[in-house]
Amino acid sequence: MSNHIEGVKIVKKEPFLSLEQAKSIAAQHPTPFHIYDEAGIRKNCEAVRDAFAWNEGFKEYFAVKATPNPFLMQIMKDYGFGFDCSSAAELALCEAIGATGDDIMFSSNETPAEEYAYADRLGGIINLDDITHIDFLEKTIGHIPKTISCRFNPGGVYEIANGIMDNPGDSKYGMTKEQLLVAYRMLKERGTKEFGLHAFLVSNTISNDYYPSLARTLFELVAELSEKTGCRFTFVNLSGGVGVPYRPDEEPNDIRLIGEGVKRAYDEILVPAGLSDIAIYTEMGRFMMAPYGALITTAIHEKHIYKEYIGVDACAANLMRPAMYGAYHHITVLGKEDAPLDHTYDVVGSLCENNDKFAIDRNLPKIEKGDLLFIHDAGAHGFSMGYNYNGRLRSAELLLQKDGQVKLIRRAEKLKDYFATFDGFDEFRMLTDGTADARVDS
Repeated sequence: MSNHIEGVKIVKKEPFLSLEQAKSIAAQHPTPFHIYDEAGIRKNCEAVRDAFAWNEGFKEYFAVKATPNPFLMQIMKDYGFGFDCSSAAELALCEAIGATGDDIMFSSNETPAEEYAYADRLGGIINLDDITHIDFLEKTIGHIPKTISCRFNPGGVYEIANGIMDNPGDSKYGMTKEQLLVAYRMLKERGTKEFGLHAFLVSNTISNDYYPSLARTLFELVAELSEKTGCRFTFVNLSGGVGVPYRPDEEPNDIRLIGEGVKRAYDEILVPAGLSDIAIYTEMGRFMMAPYGALITTAIHEKHIYKEYIGVDACAANLMRPAMYGAYHHITVLGKEDAPLDHTYDVVGSLCENNDKFAIDRNLPKIEKGDLLFIHDAGAHGFSMGYNYNGRLRSAELLLQKDGQVKLIRRAEKLKDYFATFDGFDEFRMLTDGTADARVDS
């Protein structure tokens, strides 16, 4: 549903849960909790696959950092997607679901030696962030892999037709063009046979032009590198950066148009250069998952001082993007979707930090204690960025399955989990055996 107000297209953000569903779920799994929409995830996977079907070698490497849950990763695996990893824990998740070999793209930076070794044991494709990492990798694993990728940073600002997108020159990631020329020659001399090029330049773009523009940059560079180094390039990795419309007045990206734009660049640059067998890889996290996850929380307090506040049982420990970045997340008060937005609130959590706010001066319906709030677009970089400040415990993750049933895919933390690492401190025995949890629950 949409309408136009003063020339701005406003899209009504629809929750994928009704009030009745949310109440039923909360009776079994107390708020706050994260919940994901399987039907929406699968539909989006199909759209991404279809948008790049013109490229025989296309592969989406889901950015595990966005939503590191094996049940959700398994859905991606059903579509033949791989996984972009940046740590040992993310590699272990892949191994647990049977994703190894070229189903893994290991794109880390400042990487400990043991993590390079783990990625190599799993047969993953290692994506080097810096030229100095070539020697470090060889010393660590005793060889240079037959297939390897390098990460590019063009420096300066990155600009497309509709303006400046970001400032790669201020980013810690990637190598200069001059370093890449040296790096690929070094790798070739040390036994690498197949090469890839990777770049992550911009985050959360709401533009169908970003991927096609980046593709042109990388395709032109690959053609030049191929000619100058004699290296055989087999893939170009566009990484992530395709965003989602967190605000109702933002137009969503059209992945079909994005795929068509990349194809035009491919046909205009790579095909004439004799590089028509190069595979296209992507590493989307936010686009794949954000709209299909929500944080459900209950209004438990209200406060009337210089402003109007609604206190909820979730906090920034459950979703830190608003506190960390000032990020906007739309809020629907379930059951009041059509009520007038005639109250202005700050929606806040319980942390001892004044930035623990999910919304500031937000126009919402009148909120009563006990109302359930659906915080939209929390499916990526939501649960995964959680933490335990103030001793707040991580919430459960649930999957709304295609048949409407709800599956617990990660239980909520208990006090015994929080205290479990106090090894040898006998005073905490009652906490680690669950006695304290029983006291709280009672």
